[in-house]
Amino acid sequence: MNIVILSKGSANYTTKRLKEVAVERGHRVRIVNYGQCYMAVEKGNPVVYYEGEKLSDIDAIIPRIAQSYTKYGSAVVRQFEMQGVYTTASSIAIVRSRDKLRAYQLMAKAGVGVPKTVFALETANFEDVLDLVGGAPAIIKVARGTHGNGVVLAETRKAAKAVMQAFYVEGVSFLVQEYVEESAGTDIRALVVGGRVVASIKRQSLDDDFRSNTHQGGIGKAVKLTEEEEKTAIKAAKAMGLPICGVDMMRSNRGPLVLEINSSASIKTPELVTKRDVAEKIIEYVEHNATQRPRKDKVGA
Repeated sequence: MNIVILSKGSANYTTKRLKEVAVERGHRVRIVNYGQCYMAVEKGNPVVYYEGEKLSDIDAIIPRIAQSYTKYGSAVVRQFEMQGVYTTASSIAIVRSRDKLRAYQLMAKAGVGVPKTVFALETANFEDVLDLVGGAPAIIKVARGTHGNGVVLAETRKAAKAVMQAFYVEGVSFLVQEYVEESAGTDIRALVVGGRVVASIKRQSLDDDFRSNTHQGGIGKAVKLTEEEEKTAIKAAKAMGLPICGVDMMRSNRGPLVLEINSSASIKTPELVTKRDVAEKIIEYVEHNATQRPRKDKVGA
């Protein structure tokens, strides 16, 4: 097959591993910086150009779209979709997973456990918002943050109201979330490929930071999921319409609660820690599905 990996970093671990495995399995692979693509839009002729040439005769694309490039990256993916090219993550699924409000709404509708969450933009009733998540301490997040950025732990009502006031003044959409004490500083990343969990790690902060993201200095170790946790990860991925993704969840006294779905999850820590060949599972999935007719998105939003 002729496979294109849409990635801004050819030296990125995940990008390199996917190319390495695909080439070993006999495929032609090209890494394309989607930020440098340009598109011609005209009736019946969707074209993507890169480095002065038309990208054509492509069997499958593997989008690795960064959060800050969601809008343009998903437009590039959409252009390939219009050509009938198979993609491991549809443009609409990428966009919905990056919108925290949309993602939580869809997961809640699908029966996936999520932390008590209140979204707000222009409201002065901070007391009511805080009460809805059980009071302080509470987690306050920028609605479109990632890698643990834009996340604040407000330990008192006064601190929580001050943070919400600051976001309100700046016109920033934010969410207020319950603080789950039993899971503070730890979470689980489950990598889902084709309706199966292929690797899972537990991430732990190195200090008193309540965020466990490895991008924030957290460390990962292999973890065995419970049956409920595995089912939750698979259900969350399905709710997002993402056959390949990372599902971040935390353990609570009332069961697993999903924090985020990552359409371009890194496989570096899961592979190095668990010794599972995640890249091979992803390429195998592409091989089995790229020749099939595109599946209709059934999420509905």
